[in-house]
Amino acid sequence: MLSAYRMMKSTMSFDQALHDQLHHQLIVSVQADQGDPMDDPHILAAMAQAVVQGGAVALRAGGPANIRAMRQVVDVPLIGLWKVDYPDSPVYITPTMTEARQIVEAGCSILAVDGTSQPRPAGESLEAYLKALQSAFDVPVMADVSTLDEGLRAADLGADLVATTLSGYTPYSSRLEGPNFQLVADLAARLTIPVVAEGRIRTPADVRQMLDSGAFAVVVGSIITRPAVITRYFLNGMP
Repeated sequence: MLSAYRMMKSTMSFDQALHDQLHHQLIVSVQADQGDPMDDPHILAAMAQAVVQGGAVALRAGGPANIRAMRQVVDVPLIGLWKVDYPDSPVYITPTMTEARQIVEAGCSILAVDGTSQPRPAGESLEAYLKALQSAFDVPVMADVSTLDEGLRAADLGADLVATTLSGYTPYSSRLEGPNFQLVADLAARLTIPVVAEGRIRTPADVRQMLDSGAFAVVVGSIITRPAVITRYFLNGMP
């Protein structure tokens, strides 16, 4: 059952206009790993323009410099995150308030954070982290999770959206070659907040199946915006 606090939090932060803009739409992740030739704010901003021209209604973007660069050239919602490694934790998607604050200040529309059950930096609990985010910022929080239980818990703790981004990327989650359609279906059946499908989605048919499985919106990344990954994908499919 939804807690009264969670119902109030979702209503307050994820407003109807943003909800309607993203519902059943394609979100494109425009990111590059450190050291990748594409890892440059100007290059990623140009890529952002290109996918928006193609019809993407929102973007998932990493790092304050990249978010600022994209914000200057596109007028769509930005799901912001910052991947930072801490020596005492496997959590790396916007792991602390330090990263969260800079992402929000850079202009994100939604803040994406790790919502898994893995140990967090300095031993902070997910509950404490989400409460701190909700107190400090007036932006919706998206919890990236890897399992059904994590999604249910993140929602109960007040996350405004849940995304399947980390399915297969935690030691205990299902490692599938393709998208985790079942996880999306299970989350959508149990939650009233939006469930965003993300992870190993490579074809229009995958997107359609995710929407049919109950996804609120679908994030596609590497197969659209990462040339090295796209090239390897085609090479691996050659005889």
